[in-house]
Amino acid sequence: MAVAIGLEQAVREASSPPLTTVFARALSQSFVAFQPIVSYADRRVFGFEALVRSNAGLLSSAADLVAAAESLGSLLPLGRTVRGAVARAVPDAPAGALLFVNVHPHELFDPDLASPDAPLSRVANRVVLELTERAAVGRGPELCERIAMLRRLGFRVAVDDLGAGFSSLDLLADLRPDFVKVDMSLVRRLDGDETRRRIVGHLLALLRDLGTPAVAEGVETAGERDALLALGTPLLQGFLFGLPGPNLVAPSSW
Repeated sequence: MAVAIGLEQAVREASSPPLTTVFARALSQSFVAFQPIVSYADRRVFGFEALVRSNAGLLSSAADLVAAAESLGSLLPLGRTVRGAVARAVPDAPAGALLFVNVHPHELFDPDLASPDAPLSRVANRVVLELTERAAVGRGPELCERIAMLRRLGFRVAVDDLGAGFSSLDLLADLRPDFVKVDMSLVRRLDGDETRRRIVGHLLALLRDLGTPAVAEGVETAGERDALLALGTPLLQGFLFGLPGPNLVAPSSW
């Protein structure tokens, strides 16, 4: 919310149109960029994370778009726009590759998300819905019931940013996700930090015990990659394997 307040102040100080107008323009110029998730051991693209962007200056980043949408009560139009773009991209994805889509907590209860006739529902078997720890706040059984409904449509579920907050393990226990994404704050400089290696090693051991595949986010160097491989991380994502881009393409080098 602080980000949204900052945006509103910036808009006022620049004598620009109101945030509602700026957001509408940004939404109309929004697009989805895709970053590969790789199974490094067999040099295979496992999937792609879909990341919203916009060509409209002030709200070009995902964080600013979401913050503005939260401030304006426009999260559902934003989520539907992103999901529609992802659904249109699925036919271009490599065979078997999954598309990971971030879902804001409020989106979980959007009727469109759970509708069998929605564009994304028609390709649900190719889609993983990424939930952050905020999804668990104040939801309890209601959240679990909603996730069960989405799974019946064919969606898989990932817990995002494990290690970035305090509720993630709670969410892990309640949802029993199909995938868990280890936050980049733990991955960064992993090869030169014994404490980080021990923490990540224990998290990965827990996930293996639960039978839940882990995706390590934010891999930027060969050293981080090799440290993660030594710890037995099956799936990797980060700038080392490709920047987010408009096309669903494999890394140019491994």
